[in-house]
Amino acid sequence: MKVTPGTTTSDISKVSKDTRNVEEKSTPLPTSSPRAQSESKIQDKMLSLFARVGISPSMSTNDASQRLHILERRRQIREMQKIDNLQAILNIALNVSVGDKEADNVDPDWFFSFCSLAENIHSPAMQELWGKIFAVEVSHPGSFSRRSLQTLESLTHRDAVIFSRAVSIASRRAGDSVPRVLVGYHVRKGLLSLIRRPVPEQLNISSFGLSYPDLLALQDMKLLYASEIESGEFAEGHHTQWRCGPETFELTSRRAGVALVYYKFTSVGAELFRLVGRQDNQAYMAALRQILGRVFIVQ
Repeated sequence: MKVTPGTTTSDISKVSKDTRNVEEKSTPLPTSSPRAQSESKIQDKMLSLFARVGISPSMSTNDASQRLHILERRRQIREMQKIDNLQAILNIALNVSVGDKEADNVDPDWFFSFCSLAENIHSPAMQELWGKIFAVEVSHPGSFSRRSLQTLESLTHRDAVIFSRAVSIASRRAGDSVPRVLVGYHVRKGLLSLIRRPVPEQLNISSFGLSYPDLLALQDMKLLYASEIESGEFAEGHHTQWRCGPETFELTSRRAGVALVYYKFTSVGAELFRLVGRQDNQAYMAALRQILGRVFIVQ
């Protein structure tokens, strides 16, 4: 508006008010806070997860026919998920190399127990394990007990990751199929212990990825025995051979009265040990060689 000598004060006020209205309308609304955005994402995840089992917050359950429709839809979704899970596990098993051994017949009870448990495995990482189990069992019947299947069915992906850490630092003695996590040694006390300064005899394996809570979890899952175990005392010159991952090492006792200290895998843990991929842990092996080198010749 152009101001002229005839322009009144009320006209100017009206123009100012109109200008403010335009500015208010053109000002963008403030964006939602980071907290609100985070809550919205969490709610979206909730809706997405429940949608996979046929549930939404807007469903009406007051009408009898609608309830029957919902129940039937949920039943179909669950059954299709079970079929999808078994198909995924079968496809994995078909691509597992198990050698060319002539396969015996798989125990039918074992097979149907396997299917009833495997159909509820949704995680791709866990389906990988179940596919390997089936392939090995078909080629070597009797490799996995039904008890192992029941234990595996209760494991989460996080549990499998913890178990993999234990596998990565586990050793097997030549001629023995049961793995052990070697942590140190014990020496029978003698007169020298009264005058020598005590030295650490065990590794802190939490430094190598297996914390104390992890050990408790594996023990609770019945994959490791509940406490440390000591081997029998070795005579001087006693010789054993071990393998940890790709590395083989030999221990020869420097003196009598020396025993190894370790965590031992249970029979179920030993069966599942063969399925879990391991990562080389050179730092653990270096530390193990150093501590055992005090009382063993390590080669």
